[in-house]
Amino acid sequence: MFKILLIDRCHFTRTGFEAWLNHSDLFSGHFVVTGVNNLFLAREHILQWKPALVIADLSGFRQDLHHFQQLSSLLIASETLPFIMLQSGQEQEMTDYLAQFPIWSSLSKNTDLEKLAAVINDALTTCVSAELPEMAAPLLTRQEERVLTLWMDGASNQKIASNLRING
Repeated sequence: MFKILLIDRCHFTRTGFEAWLNHSDLFSGHFVVTGVNNLFLAREHILQWKPALVIADLSGFRQDLHHFQQLSSLLIASETLPFIMLQSGQEQEMTDYLAQFPIWSSLSKNTDLEKLAAVINDALTTCVSAELPEMAAPLLTRQEERVLTLWMDGASNQKIASNLRING
């Protein structure tokens, strides 16, 4: 069983990808798939959850980045893993920056599913046997995820407490 981390800003892409990975007969293995839409959470998932494969479209995070170097901590955390880059846009400056990191494959988001499945299968076959616990524990509780999301959106402590009905 393999753990796959999906990093994409788009909720529909993450859910569709997860469903496709879990229900497609193009794959021989079984997967535990987790999708995140936050670069900080993605880095922590890579370091703590230790997925066998990372699939990411980083172009959706472009407006949040002041400089591409902010991606370096994420890419350094995943440099020992197969990292498949899905590109929804072609930006030469970002492509040049990413060239210094070991990207397993870089594909357009318009790539046909059979080719994408072949790349994913190739990446997973390079993995040494993955040890997966029976039940993969989440890094954060739902409440902690909500707090982090609100905090990342710039909400004040009082607003976070009010939204989550935290009294203290």
